[in-house]
Amino acid sequence: MVKRVAIIGAGVSGLASIRCCLEEGLEPTCFERSNEVGGLWEFSDHSEEGRASIYKSVFTNSSKEMMCFPDFPYPDDYPNYMHQSKVQDYIKTFAQKKNLLRYIQFETLVTSIKKCPNFLITGQWEVVSEKDEKQESTIFDAVMICSGHHVYPNLPTDSFPGLDRFQGHYLHSRDYKGPEVYKGKRVLVIGLGNSGCDIAVELSRLVTQVIISTRSGSWVMSRVWDDGYPWDMLYVTRFASFLQNALPSFVSDWLYVKKMNTWFKHENYGLMPLNSTLRKEPVFNDELPSRILCGTITIKPSVKEFTETSAMFEDGTVFEAIDYVIFATGYGYAYPFLEDSIIKSRNNEVTLYKGIFPPFLEKPTLAVIGLVQSLGATIPTADLQARWAVKVFANSCTLPTTNEMMDDIEEKMGKKLKWFGQSQTLQTDYITYMDELGSFIGAKPNIPWLFLTDPQLALEVFFGPCSPYQFRLMGPGKWDGARNAILTQWDRTLKPTRTRAVGEAKRPQRFYNLLKILLFPVLLLAVLLAFY
Repeated sequence: MVKRVAIIGAGVSGLASIRCCLEEGLEPTCFERSNEVGGLWEFSDHSEEGRASIYKSVFTNSSKEMMCFPDFPYPDDYPNYMHQSKVQDYIKTFAQKKNLLRYIQFETLVTSIKKCPNFLITGQWEVVSEKDEKQESTIFDAVMICSGHHVYPNLPTDSFPGLDRFQGHYLHSRDYKGPEVYKGKRVLVIGLGNSGCDIAVELSRLVTQVIISTRSGSWVMSRVWDDGYPWDMLYVTRFASFLQNALPSFVSDWLYVKKMNTWFKHENYGLMPLNSTLRKEPVFNDELPSRILCGTITIKPSVKEFTETSAMFEDGTVFEAIDYVIFATGYGYAYPFLEDSIIKSRNNEVTLYKGIFPPFLEKPTLAVIGLVQSLGATIPTADLQARWAVKVFANSCTLPTTNEMMDDIEEKMGKKLKWFGQSQTLQTDYITYMDELGSFIGAKPNIPWLFLTDPQLALEVFFGPCSPYQFRLMGPGKWDGARNAILTQWDRTLKPTRTRAVGEAKRPQRFYNLLKILLFPVLLLAVLLAFY
């Protein structure tokens, strides 16, 4: 019987895991190497090895109603997109209100996690931790790894000929903290992800020149979507997910590209993705197109080679007299405290059933929480992952056989390649994934039943935002406030912007948008019928 659970990391995934262990009657012990909860969201003015690191100006890309713990909404006066300090305040409040701090050992580093000699029988793990230069070994019945995926920077120096003789400075984006040191300099940013674009935009106000080099381009989205509403409150809906999966791929792809190009034509800005129909995570930046229009940011293709002072791009152009190169090239997966083969069991790739469980473990007593990436937010995803994981630990849920898990992994890998392209990240469709996890524990919303018993709620659940509250609406772990939270989510969305009240607050016209979405398929069907 699993009882004692070790949790590695006290970020949002770790806190979700502590809470879920307590809900299931388990005894969690969380090891956190820093002196504070929050993980990635806890800002430090210097980067530390083995810890996630962010720059001071970070704002969220998910709106507050879509990135909360499912039974703990943000204060209604919080802005929809929050500065990292606001998120950190919320995380601290959650940990305090849920009485989770007592289960965390701060300033404690986990150095080793190994199977116990009798693992085949007990499934137990030996966890070695270190604090104040003193080591301690403890036996746990299960382990939840919640250390995140923004810890170990990917710095591909070998991929850039001549970088070894470059006389300027180069660094990874995790070491960027603010723009002041770059004032008046010439900066090259390599990588067109969220960090690269945020940094380039911030630098463009102070530096002499900034160039972004991108290998494959990217869709760029504004946080402000149709009619001024938060993008994810309109885009991440069950109805949109249903259409994406139900429509023929050529129709779905056409609608996707058309929508992504609504704000501005990416071809004209040098940003167009090489494969425009892939559902790779877009860049969220409200200022990048404007900065390009104003000439303060220039987009270039890949760097072919560096010289002592310059960079030559694949198109033959050269950026001279570079002072700084910032590599916004992402992160790699690494768990130095754990044997590599446990997580990377196939071709040195991360191989996990549903992005959580290693399929070849003899006992399902280790789970990785918060590693899967999607257009949805991390907090509700981690919460649902942890809820399922602890039920597997407690034998309330069981995993399929190893062969069945590997077949599922292969199938998901194929879908990932089709939808998201070649990537090291574990990417998936948010709603499909959440519903899958929810179905394992009986927490997936029963839409037909809701239409029969509560039509008002059903309409909001299906056509409205797929907010985290939906996954605490029914089943184990049900939150009594979930229904009201769903029906009032637009009130909390509009409150912080209506600081000068002019008329009534306007909610989205869901059926008008529905008609707009369906117009093209209807016209297409009419044309096809006309020819037959």
